[in-house]
Amino acid sequence: MDKKTRETAVKELTLMLMYLTRFQDEKEFSRYMEVAWKGYDFDTMNRLEDQELIRQPRRGKVAYLTEAGKAQARQLLEQYGLEDQALYEQFEFRNIRPDEAEQAAEIEQICFPPNEACKREMMLERIERAPELFLVAVDRRTGRLAGFLNGLATEEYSFRDEFFTDAGLHQPDGRNIMLLGLDVLPEYRRQGLARELMYSYLRREKENGRRLILLTCLDAKVKMYKKMGFRDEGLADSSWGGEQWHEMSCVLNF
Repeated sequence: MDKKTRETAVKELTLMLMYLTRFQDEKEFSRYMEVAWKGYDFDTMNRLEDQELIRQPRRGKVAYLTEAGKAQARQLLEQYGLEDQALYEQFEFRNIRPDEAEQAAEIEQICFPPNEACKREMMLERIERAPELFLVAVDRRTGRLAGFLNGLATEEYSFRDEFFTDAGLHQPDGRNIMLLGLDVLPEYRRQGLARELMYSYLRREKENGRRLILLTCLDAKVKMYKKMGFRDEGLADSSWGGEQWHEMSCVLNF
């Protein structure tokens, strides 16, 4: 490893320590954000913020780790030969690739009953039109998808069933996102993968300047999404699959 200046070494070690001691923000509208205590050298923290690796609210005792900050911390941990026990050891989180479209369509059929699942043709069209709004978790051991989260961007503020059937409603610069499915294969469940997919998605889209995330879910899933930072807006104007749905919202930027 090349010799580093003291300033660089302190900055890198601070970022790694913040990453390893990070925890979830418990505030209602930012439970998906990861924070670390601010108790580090003042100048070092400012340098990390100048490089957009962290964000420091003017008030409070915590700093927010950006996606770029967490990515750099993981690279440094590998470079220094240190272990990170996060899900990132087992899974790679990234946008979907065109050659993975068929896998995603198959997973959708496994994860949802026939009356709720997105049809293969529709899933392929979504991936073609909005691959940047598909976040996948790839099992590093097999190279195959373990799960994914997908949506479409829009300027609309209410969920309607047409988003499930018409990928042409996607507006790339839309400030809001309609989430259309959180899929995790059965063998990968109960590991925190669904939660990490959601938190990673929300953090990424917050940094992309999105304003609002909406989804619909059955009554049994309301509690789960509340824990992820969503608010129950009551029964949705949706009859998708002949079911009764709740509309859930998460504000990212005011």
